[in-house]
Parts: sequence; C-alpha cells; structure tokens
Amino acid sequence: MAARERRRLSWGLGIATLFLLVAGLAAGSDGWSWVPLISAWSSPESSLIVGQIRAPRTVGAWLVGALLGLAGAMAQGLFRNPLADPYLLGSASGASLGVVWVLWVQAALTGGSVISSGWGVQTGLQLGLVGAAFVGAGLGVLLTLVLAGGAQQTSRLLLSGVIVGVVLGALGDLIISAVPSLLRGRQVFLLGATGLLGWGSCVVLAVGVLVTAPVAWRLARALDALSLGADTAHSLGLPLPRLRWAWVVLLALATGLAVSQAGLIGFVGLAAPHVVRRFAPATQSFTLLASAGAGGVLLLMADVVARTVWAPQEVPVGVLTALLGGTYLIWLLHRRVSL
Repeated sequence: MAARERRRLSWGLGIATLFLLVAGLAAGSDGWSWVPLISAWSSPESSLIVGQIRAPRTVGAWLVGALLGLAGAMAQGLFRNPLADPYLLGSASGASLGVVWVLWVQAALTGGSVISSGWGVQTGLQLGLVGAAFVGAGLGVLLTLVLAGGAQQTSRLLLSGVIVGVVLGALGDLIISAVPSLLRGRQVFLLGATGLLGWGSCVVLAVGVLVTAPVAWRLARALDALSLGADTAHSLGLPLPRLRWAWVVLLALATGLAVSQAGLIGFVGLAAPHVVRRFAPATQSFTLLASAGAGGVLLLMADVVARTVWAPQEVPVGVLTALLGGTYLIWLLHRRVSL
C-alpha cells in the first residue's frame, strides 16, 4: 500500500510538472497565448518570446521551487518540527540585507536615485544583486552558527536563527529609513520575482539541485534516526555532529541559491513536505526528493497563475504561494482538528 502511494504521488508530480511546463510556455503578459508557442519554429519574434523569456522563466520557477521544497524537508527533518521552513537559520534576513546594501550603494553612486527595473536597479546590476543575496544568505547562516556555538544543539540553533533574523532585518529597516527610495526594490525582493530568471539562472539552479538532492538523499538515513531521538541515533553509531553540519550546509546552499535568484518566496518550503507526507508518508529518502518535486510544482503553478490571472498586470508570485500554501495548511489543520 505504501509503495503504491509513493508511485501514485511520483506519477502525479511528474504529470503535473509536464502539464505546467507546457502551460508556462503559453502564459504571457497578455494572458493565455498559444500563437507564439505554435509559431516558434517559423517566427523569429515568437522564437524569442518562447525561447528566451517564457521557457527560462518556466524552467527556473520549477527549479527554485524544487530547491525550496528540498530545503523545507531538510529543515523539518533536522529540527523535527513540521512548522520549520528554509528561512529559519537567518538566510532570508541576510539575503534581504545584502540586496538593500547593493541598492544603497547604487543609490549613492547615482546621487540618491534608484532606477526602477527588476529589483529596483538597472539590468547591469542584477548580477550584483544576485551575488549579494547569496552572500548575505550565507553570512546570515554563518552568524547563526557562530551564535549557536555550532550545529550540535538544534534548539539553540533554531533560537539563534530567530535572533539573527531579527537583528539583520532591523539593520535592513534602518537603511531603508535613511534612504526611503530603496523601499520599492526591497519590497519586490521580499515578494519574490521569477520574471528575471534567464538561462544563466537556470544553469545555476540546476547545478544546485543536482548537487544538493543526491547528497541529501544519501544522508537521509540520519534524519530517519533523528526522528527517533538523539540517543537512538547515537546508539546506531551515527556521527551526529558532523551530520548536523552537513545538513546545515546543504540547507544553506539550497536556500541561498533559491533566494538569490528569485527573492523570498514564502510557504513553498513549508507546504511542499506537508503535501508529500499527506499523500505518501514514507522515509526521509523519499520525502526529500518528493518534496523537491512538490515544491517545483507548487511554485510553477503559482507562477503561471501570477502571469495570467490579472493580465497584463502581473501578481507577485510570493503573494500567490502564500495564498495557496497557507490555504492548504489551514485546510489540513482544520481537517485534523475535525478528525
């Protein structure tokens, strides 16, 4: 029965991914438009629209969601808390502070003005924003580890992540208070943005998935042991300190890559593991990989809806993920309470 549920979920995620990939190629600023997709082979303009705008955004959205789903499953397994999400270790506030710092520097170089484009800057500074977000996320996690004295005690690590998140968030707010023109760029980053994803971003994200997912799958046995308690894991001969460090590094890498490319997209990392456990409860090795697939499906679905629901105006994808993920979790909580 359990094997059948896993196969059913795997097939469902695979079919949903293929359907949404096609839908992503047909979803544009004017709503649903199949003409560019059909004429992509014969029209240079349609080929540009599909091949350089819609396709990388569609693939990139799935990859970002996969990294967030995988990171969410790792966080929930590491902290043994179903409410844990990928941003608990200070990566979100660190990435946000990095973006604000780059916007601040750009405003200083241009005499206090911020040229609106993407996250609030010229396209030429997009790489700087991506790098600053990734470095900021890494520094946030590093500060959390320093404050917690390592990764040995998960409760202290969790508390340190909350403290670091508050402090770095306050620093970002302080800069915004001094230069209010940075608020728009920071707001776009906080709401998430998949519109700037190109093939270069897809390559980076794909490498991130191909690096983190196999290693996480290989180390999944440690999370299964941790779910039984630290004493049981020790009795099985597992080197818990080194394994916790490995999980923290993997979590930081997956989250940092996703955040640096698409901003802070909420609820995907929280909801994806719940979807997997709801339909196919299994060991961590399956849950981790299936959560990556579920995260990709959730974010890609939200991205397609964001492009088309109020076309030509686009809804921030982070708003839709919060609505979809939050609604599902509310329904799940209500159902369990009712039972």
